[in-house]
Amino acid sequence: MADFDYIAIDPRGHEKKGHIAAPSIDDARIALDRRKMYVVRIEPGAGAPPKSRSLLTLEIGGMPRMNGKALTLFTRQLATLNRVAPLEESLRTITRQTEQDAVRAVVENVHAGVVEGRRLSDAMAREPKSFPPLYRAMVAAGESSGTLPTILDRLAILLERQAEIRGKVITALAYPSVLAIVAVLVVAAMMIFVVPQVVEQFDNVGQQLPFLTRAVMGVSWVMAHYWWLALIVLAGLGFAFWRGMKNPAFKLRFDSWLLRLPFLGRLIRDLHAARMARTLGTMVASRLPLLDGLSLTASTINNLRLRAATDEIVDAIRGGGSLSTAMRRSEVFPPLLTYMAASGEAAGRLDEMLERAADYLEREFDRFTATALSLLEPIIIVVMGGIVATIVLSILLPILQLETLAGQ
Repeated sequence: MADFDYIAIDPRGHEKKGHIAAPSIDDARIALDRRKMYVVRIEPGAGAPPKSRSLLTLEIGGMPRMNGKALTLFTRQLATLNRVAPLEESLRTITRQTEQDAVRAVVENVHAGVVEGRRLSDAMAREPKSFPPLYRAMVAAGESSGTLPTILDRLAILLERQAEIRGKVITALAYPSVLAIVAVLVVAAMMIFVVPQVVEQFDNVGQQLPFLTRAVMGVSWVMAHYWWLALIVLAGLGFAFWRGMKNPAFKLRFDSWLLRLPFLGRLIRDLHAARMARTLGTMVASRLPLLDGLSLTASTINNLRLRAATDEIVDAIRGGGSLSTAMRRSEVFPPLLTYMAASGEAAGRLDEMLERAADYLEREFDRFTATALSLLEPIIIVVMGGIVATIVLSILLPILQLETLAGQ
């Protein structure tokens, strides 16, 4: 497909210059005529010139991108506007309303591709960092079936639910994380600054201090004089773990171990299962091939054990197996999801049953995180209270010992 430069007059009488992609110059004229544009001049061109972008909109890699929140907002805006306005006008409206420079640059590039005559999915392929393959595949399916507004609406709902789940995870982890950090800092401050000042008063008593006091004093001395060594050790362990996670074999073992943990493993499995069910349900409802959906979904999974299980499902279905049977053999998906998938396949309503499974798993996730959070907070408080009580007791024991000796 060649690129052509054109000068045309739009229906409002304004002169427009641009580029359009078409198999031939006659096809380019026809495409412009369909947009009700009067062609003044059209000739073979070198394609759209690269747009200059402000350094403030560039990432380290040199290309702007939309984050998850921006992509969700963009999809909802496009799904709403495309129901009442042409695609090109909808993109132009979003470009004008966008305040963030990086997002505006991405949408402008997509808009330019649509103006040139490209399909929306092909125009989005010019910004692969902002529009993942799964997203573009669903848009392409909507364009091919003539149901783009419906597909965009389903995509917006899917992204909004995923954003809601991410928000719940962050909210569930925020308070315990802050509480744990504060507890560690308080205990470290007491051991490094408070305990040495108090316990040094007992150096000249001429009596052996209680074992608990001596133990706390030893830990306090090590923390006060070798804190830098602890930081070096922690940094070294962190670097070694980071390097190890680059090794697929080590990462696979670590991810498999995570899934076997009593609480965290269940949380990871349920989150992945809910996301997978929601995504596949949306894709099946959009008439996108199930194998394509599974293959594209697998590439977005960070846990290697779950990714390997998804790849096994793809191979099993490609060999003629069913989705529910492949899920059951993988032994990493919740039994409920397997049962709902089997019911959907038997009734010919796989998309609906996957959506219901996703709803149930998300509700289970909410209940599970609420229960775990209600247990985690008092555990942290009790542990911190126990450590502080031990420190206070180590200080009080020598005082009580001196009072006993003075009374004798």
